[in-house]
Amino acid sequence: MHHSHTISVLVENEFGVLARVSGLFSGRGFNIDSLTVAPTNEEGLSRVTIVTRGDDNILEQITKQLNKLVDVIKVIDFSDGSAIEREMALIKVTAEDESRAEVLRIVDIFRAKIIDVTPKSYTIEATGAPIKIDAILELLRPLGLKELVRTGAVAIGRGAKGWKG
Repeated sequence: MHHSHTISVLVENEFGVLARVSGLFSGRGFNIDSLTVAPTNEEGLSRVTIVTRGDDNILEQITKQLNKLVDVIKVIDFSDGSAIEREMALIKVTAEDESRAEVLRIVDIFRAKIIDVTPKSYTIEATGAPIKIDAILELLRPLGLKELVRTGAVAIGRGAKGWKG
């Protein structure tokens, strides 16, 4: 069965580790929907968060192979809903006189922020679960979506689930 997988990989922050991690996905024909990498609270370690879709069995093989990579310390598959996921988007929309009020209503409903204003556009910062970002985009698109940048999802385990749990 094909469904979305969020995989968190704790790695040593070394040259080439990202290429080796992403290579396991491309080598098996898996597209990566989003990929984020950043240092952790522990010196020399980074966390790679990968969102992909695909067959559960093949993804299980990839997870096992990720665990065998020298620079990989731990792999967690958060696909079971045991994580809190967040994403940030910067969204530039047309803001002509007739649409300004509607854009402001949508921004308010989603607890987003307007971070830049020009005579013809607003730039919005929206943060939340990826499904929330999808929802605000669906409402803004008919008003004139001019440009979009998304960070990709980051995830952390709920409660005790995580690196130490």
